[in-house]
Amino acid sequence: MGMPMGIGGTVVLLVLSLLFGRNLFNDVGVQPGQTVSTSGGALADSAAEEPQVQFVSFVLDNAQQTWAQVLPSEANVPWHDAKLVLFRQAVQSGCGAAQSAMGPFYCPADQKVYVDLGFYDELRSRFGAPGDFAQAYVLAHEIGHHVQHLMGTDEQVRRAQRASGGAEANRYSVALELQADCYAGIWAHHTNQQRILEQGDVEEGLAAAAAVGDDRIQQQSTGSVNPESFTHGSSAQRASWFRRGYESGQMRSCDTFAG
Repeated sequence: MGMPMGIGGTVVLLVLSLLFGRNLFNDVGVQPGQTVSTSGGALADSAAEEPQVQFVSFVLDNAQQTWAQVLPSEANVPWHDAKLVLFRQAVQSGCGAAQSAMGPFYCPADQKVYVDLGFYDELRSRFGAPGDFAQAYVLAHEIGHHVQHLMGTDEQVRRAQRASGGAEANRYSVALELQADCYAGIWAHHTNQQRILEQGDVEEGLAAAAAVGDDRIQQQSTGSVNPESFTHGSSAQRASWFRRGYESGQMRSCDTFAG
């Protein structure tokens, strides 16, 4: 995935903020002189984190620019930017305390995406999904949850789960997650039209979607698969819905709740 890369951590983000006339520290949840609260050290002070901080800032900007056009046009819903919080090991969110074991998540209470940078290491080493676009897919999926929040879809799902007495909780959860995968594909579709994608990027996204399927994770962790306990969908489902969004580029192709 083609993107401007550089070095310099906090200094680079400060310089870029001055050059582009806006506060890039706000976009990544870090203020000059203030870092995200973590138990693993300050991200902005670690030279090893600098390229990833800059990368996710670029992806965040691109994804939100895409949805700022798509959401009002296709759903007649105004767009409001989400914020991104980067951390390692643990963080306090508007939805409560979170550990790195939870993986990346979106909190509708504060409209922030939380990404433990250690998950990107795990995506490569444990799940076998390397590449920068695989990392971009993870962020685009979480931005997909922000789209659902602005649409009111997440609240509708919560009401339906309560109405079912919990019997349909997993089915609705899977549908919500697969729709976020499809929305990530829509972002990839529009990014491809901007000629930002490079050869092999879509394959990286598909591989990442498949790598974090419930069946694959259960097989790795327990040696067995229980579809009744799925919350995100199988590897095949996740890759299929990402591809559907990528090929159509339209929100109406992402009705994972039909039927």
